Amino acid sequence: MQEITVAEFNRIRDYIKQNYGITLNDEKRSLVYSRLRSTLMENGFANFTDYFDDLLKDRSGDSIVRFVDKITTNHTFFMRESDHFDYFRDNVLPFIADAYGGQKDLRLWCAGCSSGEEAVTLQIIVQDFFKKRNESWDTQMLATDISTTVLDKAVYGHYANDALSTVPGHWLKEYFSPADSQFMQIAPHVRRNIIYRKFNFMHSFPFRKRFHTIFCRNVMIYFDAPTRDALVRKFYEATEPGGYLFIGHSESLNHTGTAFKYVKPAIYRKE
Repeated sequence: MQEITVAEFNRIRDYIKQNYGITLNDEKRSLVYSRLRSTLMENGFANFTDYFDDLLKDRSGDSIVRFVDKITTNHTFFMRESDHFDYFRDNVLPFIADAYGGQKDLRLWCAGCSSGEEAVTLQIIVQDFFKKRNESWDTQMLATDISTTVLDKAVYGHYANDALSTVPGHWLKEYFSPADSQFMQIAPHVRRNIIYRKFNFMHSFPFRKRFHTIFCRNVMIYFDAPTRDALVRKFYEATEPGGYLFIGHSESLNHTGTAFKYVKPAIYRKE
């Protein structure tokens, strides 16, 4: 099978940028080839032009779903950048509990949730927090991703034992149970409180209520500066006054171009 040409790569790159906001620089050409090569071979396409032409003609949307799943990067693990979870537990949740105690309706969005590790961690922290305060809140949260494949894994809620090595032991006892000798499954009271949905950040935000906290970590590194700035503005509008935005430690906001106020590395607040 022939390599992907510059023209073919540019066509795919432009489509991904226009529809999903993801920037693929020239160095990603070999990555695109390696991720899509098996799809071309399995379906008998002679080259990337034929493959992409067929993809755009597919009215069912199935080909696009598989294409996006192949192109996007979904890497995560439990307790990643754990200082964020500590700050969320020790500072953000007490603020929300005091400021919105009359409503008892926590609005939390895990944006770019991948296979669910971050969302599960957040939900456990939330349940732990309100249980210790002996308060009953609606803690159902939203978790979204653009990849159908990782969302299916998140909904399934099974994780290999070695993937849970960073999870505190008392959490494993209370919030997980063995699925078999190699996997653990999330407790039902955790799983049912996470609403997983497919969502494209380039679309208009459909949310009726604003969020108290948004986690969008290690996602915007795949966007160029104008796309990042536009998305951050949408996050700002979707955040309650006093609410927080968490991003990845390898990311930063344009301080002159955002109304979010810097709190500490990768943590921002809407005042």
